Amino acid sequence: MQLLAVGLNHNTAPVALREQLAFGPDQIGQAVQAARAWFGQLGARTADEAAILSTCNRTELYAASGHANPLDASAHFLADYHKLNFSELRPHLYMLPQHDAVRHAFRVASGLDSMVLGEAQILGQMKDAVRIAEEAGGLGTYLHQLFQRSFAVAKEVRTTTEIGAHSVSMAAAAVRLSQRIFDKISDQNVLFIGAGEMIELCATHFAAQNPKSITVANRTMERGELLAQRFNGRAIRLAALPEQLHNFDIVVSCTASSLPLIGLGLVERAVRQRKHKPVFMVDLAVPRDIESEVARLDDVFLYTVDDLGKVVQSGIEHRQAAVAQAEAIIETRVQSFMHWIDDRAVVPVIQDLHESGEALRLLELERARKALARGDDPQAVLEALSKGLTAKFLHGPQQALHRAQGDERARLASLLPQLFRGRR
Repeated sequence: MQLLAVGLNHNTAPVALREQLAFGPDQIGQAVQAARAWFGQLGARTADEAAILSTCNRTELYAASGHANPLDASAHFLADYHKLNFSELRPHLYMLPQHDAVRHAFRVASGLDSMVLGEAQILGQMKDAVRIAEEAGGLGTYLHQLFQRSFAVAKEVRTTTEIGAHSVSMAAAAVRLSQRIFDKISDQNVLFIGAGEMIELCATHFAAQNPKSITVANRTMERGELLAQRFNGRAIRLAALPEQLHNFDIVVSCTASSLPLIGLGLVERAVRQRKHKPVFMVDLAVPRDIESEVARLDDVFLYTVDDLGKVVQSGIEHRQAAVAQAEAIIETRVQSFMHWIDDRAVVPVIQDLHESGEALRLLELERARKALARGDDPQAVLEALSKGLTAKFLHGPQQALHRAQGDERARLASLLPQLFRGRR
């Protein structure tokens, strides 16, 4: 059986091609079964294994196959399944055999192959892919072991390095900075001003902390409501900010307004109404939504897009420093896994030896039983039994040594004493 990984990602293919090769969640189980059938119809000698990982940044087929050329077969399967021209797809594919496939799986699970270095979301996506593959009958001994070790390596990398300890996105940095002000985000009321992509991303990160409430303020009420509903929140109009601002502990703003929406006077009134309870504010807009003078207020912690940019840059540098340590861990675990695969390769040989040895043992045992039944001396029967077993076990190696010549005989002569040295 050969392990392999074939696919493309954000480094090898544009988004237009990644979209064409992507599998929807409801397609993956069927595609896993189709991949196994594909290997079977090409004449694979053993039952093949397959799993498919498909995200916005990558589509990958992991397989264990007895096919003579599984890498090529896998690549053609991806093209055929999506009815794509193989010659156009091939330059964008990576085709990784054996230890390269293992290393790749470990790096993907650990977040080292992600667009955002060290991000943790890919691990959950990989676990979902494995669950679907297992339900579809795609996992066997090899892929099961590969993915379980991938998850273990990812856990080791995250607990022993700082690969995921620092914020590397504006949204994540906003959450991390707010946690310096408030012990628990779950006790805070959060306001998002605007309803664009950046606010949506920030809302996703803050919602993961289960805040007390989420509110979206937007000029267009309909768009604000659509975003708020995604996070079980409510929407208000921008015009309601003067009356509502004091209700919020965390304020994140990112609109396309050419003038500030929140002035110093508005925030001063809100702070008085809050009885000087701290408020955390993030202004991600350019031009800014919140007047810069607000930062001078004692009970307001205001951060701009530049402030968050510094946090993100620092996080990237820290994560880069952790990469070497993570790669070292992965390389050690790859070697361990390949040793396991090598051991698996000799399992059939060991099984054959056991079966042959058992057959010889039963044959000599039957002779001994017949001799005892005839009334032969038990001591003589035991002596014959031991000599018979020894002669039969040595017959094959002796014949091989006699037939061999030259270098082959020399290799056998040096190897056989090690095989039959035994324990004394």
